[in-house]
Amino acid sequence: MKGRTPASSRSGERSTASPSGRRASPKSRSHLSWLRLLLLLCLVGALLAASSIAAVLLYYGLDPDLPRIDHIGDYRPKVVTRILDRNGELLGEIAEERRTVVPREKIPPVMIHAIVDAEDAQFYEHKGLNYLGMLRAFINNIQPGTHKQGGSTITQQLVKTYVIKSNERTLRRKAQEVILARRLEQALTKDEILYLYLNQIYFGHNRYGIEEAARFYFGKSISEVNAGEAAVLASLPKGPEEISPIKHPARAKDRQRYVLSQMLRYGHINKAEAERWANAPIQVVRPPAALGIAPEFIDEVRRQLVAQHGDELPYLGLTITTTCDARIQKLTREALERRLEELDERQGYRKPAYRPRKPPAGPVAVRALLEERALKQLSKLNHSPTAKQKTKWVEERTGQALESGRAIEAVVTELRAEGDQAGAILDSGGARGFLPLLARKDRYNPKALSADKRYQVGDVLVVRTEPSLGRTAENLPILVPEFGPQAAAFIVDPATREVRAMVGGYGFHPGGFNRATRAMRQPGSAFKPFLYATAFASGRYTPATILNDSPQVEEQPGLAPWIPKNAESHEFLGPVRLRIALAKSLNTVAAQLVADLGPEALVEMAHNLGIESKLDPHLSLGIGAAEVTLAELTNAYTAFATGGQRAPLVFIHQIGNEVTPPVAPQQAITPEIAYLVTSLMESVIDEGTAASAKGRLKRPAAGKTGTTNSERDAWFVGFTPDLVTGVWVGFDDMRDLGHGEQGARSALPIWVDIMNGALKGVPPRPFTQPPGIVIARIDPVTGLLAPPGAPGAIDEKFIDGTAPTETAPEQGTQNPDTFIIDQQ
Repeated sequence: MKGRTPASSRSGERSTASPSGRRASPKSRSHLSWLRLLLLLCLVGALLAASSIAAVLLYYGLDPDLPRIDHIGDYRPKVVTRILDRNGELLGEIAEERRTVVPREKIPPVMIHAIVDAEDAQFYEHKGLNYLGMLRAFINNIQPGTHKQGGSTITQQLVKTYVIKSNERTLRRKAQEVILARRLEQALTKDEILYLYLNQIYFGHNRYGIEEAARFYFGKSISEVNAGEAAVLASLPKGPEEISPIKHPARAKDRQRYVLSQMLRYGHINKAEAERWANAPIQVVRPPAALGIAPEFIDEVRRQLVAQHGDELPYLGLTITTTCDARIQKLTREALERRLEELDERQGYRKPAYRPRKPPAGPVAVRALLEERALKQLSKLNHSPTAKQKTKWVEERTGQALESGRAIEAVVTELRAEGDQAGAILDSGGARGFLPLLARKDRYNPKALSADKRYQVGDVLVVRTEPSLGRTAENLPILVPEFGPQAAAFIVDPATREVRAMVGGYGFHPGGFNRATRAMRQPGSAFKPFLYATAFASGRYTPATILNDSPQVEEQPGLAPWIPKNAESHEFLGPVRLRIALAKSLNTVAAQLVADLGPEALVEMAHNLGIESKLDPHLSLGIGAAEVTLAELTNAYTAFATGGQRAPLVFIHQIGNEVTPPVAPQQAITPEIAYLVTSLMESVIDEGTAASAKGRLKRPAAGKTGTTNSERDAWFVGFTPDLVTGVWVGFDDMRDLGHGEQGARSALPIWVDIMNGALKGVPPRPFTQPPGIVIARIDPVTGLLAPPGAPGAIDEKFIDGTAPTETAPEQGTQNPDTFIIDQQ
């Protein structure tokens, strides 16, 4: 009909015909609408996501606490300080993080290729972020049942470990990582980023940085590794502990093969090389044998560095050459531990300290038992203690004193005999600890008995905590036994005062109580050489001076009379020369000397020779009633071996390239006095209390035994022209060592073993006699000049001008001046 418009062309309507002229179906029109809507929503979502990401990055980018990278190039990480013996042998390390920083040029291309191919193949193309890798990791991680993946680049890993220093999985940390990765790429070159990354990251077994990892696993510098070793090292950042070739060799091999395949894929090794290393076993090395033999030196070096550098210690990264001789250190420890085991056996120290008839029932009974035993022990040391002394003594040996590291008694309350958890729970009267008791041979378990066959509930054992061993899963401190006595040894080169060896105790652990430098103990007769030096310095006494070995009563103003007794002999010898008095260690003669010379003069002499501890000027000081350390006593003896010179001990020879300058010695006494005292101490070994050493040592030597009251301390300090060695044996809690355990029996055998081993191959040589010494032939009974041709006459040494001028009566005649008249 004219004037009508076709429906398809009416105003406001659109044709729905297909290109072929056919109309679209309603269903197709619906699908197109949904597609448009979906695309619109995706676009909006993308815009919103991008806006959100931008907002998050802007927000955290403006965070004032965001770490700065202005000085990222001033790389100053925590690094390892290496401790060497005097011959360059590695003794140990000081480190919070075992790391050695190496320059980029020292890292070989094969290592660079391995780490980049394994961790971030697009490292040289991206600008800090691998968006495709991040998306791929995101998609994988949201799928259930899949292993979590990381999309971090090498740059991001460096930001995480060095700049942020956090593994926290939060939006804030991830945003900071992205922001700082971009900034880091702008601030540094790719080579600089790799240098920081390879020196920073963790490689397992407390090894940080590529140099430490190469040294630990392969015993070589990173500059020397081959492709197979580089592939192993490049495997580790993925999971340092899980892929460790030491802990998990099979997993390490699988990961190494993957890295090799990546290196082949990117053309950094050829197929033959890849197959060669893929089929070869991973060859890891073991730590050097010297490691662990000198923890005392590691502790001493740490102490000195902390004193000098304080909080800077973790950043020093030094190589320190000590004065320790690893060979002498090792044989010293072996001698000390072997002889202590012999002492344990002869005195029965592998048994419980006490086994009650009936185990104490409950904590109150345990406390009562331990307090009773502590007070009995105190009564042996002090016959009339005050109430305050009793309280303090008990507190120091019960309850929370277990945490102090001091050896104390504790009661077995539970035994566990199964497997690796075998041991005993002990109660110290208010605190508990765990004592491992594995069925294996050790000092106190030579037959490898199980815990339940060694002890029973109620047994009293002597134990102490060992902080370096940590705590159990029940948060109990780990204990170590102290059933037998302890010992310490200290060896010094007299020519330099350098300490050659130092053993702080049986089974010494790093950070433990070093008895050589810290234990304050009475030296007994080992202190007498200082008294004899005082006597000779006075000009009133010579080695031939006669004093009477007889019962003595020495009056002390304001104090009870002192009655000295001979510790090493219960017989009195009557008139004796001073040489014999020292050789036989006669306390009665020493008491007469200190009474005549004055204890103040003895204090001055001891301090001049190197004793640094406080000395009270009382008469019993002459027989060693003061407290000193083994180190200072040994150093003071060194003055006799060096012609009377005093100097400080030296533990560190070189720090880095800087050699420790020697300290000029001071002349404490004349060479003549030093030589006379040395000569008298030779008689200790030739004919005195240490005569058992003469046949075993086979070289000139001098020294002195020492034994304190109730045989609580046993000493021997002695020397040759080449070496000065001191040995102490005793219980930490000052119990007596056992019947017959004197210096000559307990300490001297250790000393002989050390000296024979340390001086093996060193030619024997005599002590050098100074010009001011003369030799006179004397009568051994009177100490006067011997008549010509007198039988039994002996040669004696004197400082020039002090030799006797009077001649002894000829044999068969009598001199009334020499009579000893009984005035009763």
